[in-house]
Amino acid sequence: MDRDCIIKVKDATVRFNMASEKIDNLKEYFVKLVKRELLFQEFFALQDVSFEVKRGEAWGLVGVNGSGKSTLLKLICGILKPYQGYVEINGSIAPLIELGAGFDGELTATENIYLNGAVLGYSKAFMDSHYDEIVEFAELRDFMNMPIKNYSSGMAARLGFAIATIVRPEILIVDEVLAVGDAAFQEKCQRRMQEMLAGGTTLLFVSHAIEDVRALCDHALWLQKGKMMRKGEVNEVCDAYMRSLGME
Repeated sequence: MDRDCIIKVKDATVRFNMASEKIDNLKEYFVKLVKRELLFQEFFALQDVSFEVKRGEAWGLVGVNGSGKSTLLKLICGILKPYQGYVEINGSIAPLIELGAGFDGELTATENIYLNGAVLGYSKAFMDSHYDEIVEFAELRDFMNMPIKNYSSGMAARLGFAIATIVRPEILIVDEVLAVGDAAFQEKCQRRMQEMLAGGTTLLFVSHAIEDVRALCDHALWLQKGKMMRKGEVNEVCDAYMRSLGME
């Protein structure tokens, strides 16, 4: 793998099995399973996707809902394994893929900060030293003793983003998590991402807000029904995608 290449995706295909008939209850499911009467239909969430990301680049992933963007990010993070092809990663990843995925709803926000820190490999002393920074960035000082289950999706997103970006990861992956925040906080997050990019962080960014993709990214990849339609310079890809929607 090229030393300057931090992410390499080659001929990546992800396949899921979907039940091809409706089953109304768990008993019927197990009866059919034992009798080997369950029928499945193959669904390819990604097909033969290939691209390379060099260190410090910012890539936007565009496409309508269900096009495979989140599946590709999960593949890169190692959450999913390819059915065919392969993925090579040459750096540490800070993923912001699903809101609250790393939070325990029964624990307070403060407890979740330390829990997330431990999951990310940070020591308690490190989290102690960055605790105030996280709270100030998330703007949640008055809500730190509240269980996360009582947080709105926007509050959870703010806390998750603040934790994930306390240090500069080599690769930052952001999947629509900023869409739930208010405009002022979205702008604040974009400033932090731009600072991280200036410091050499590589960004993979999914958003339906094409203006945000253009502002943050220098490259883009357009997916449609799991297939790669186009990749390259961000404005060229975004223009082609928008034309396909009849919006340019």
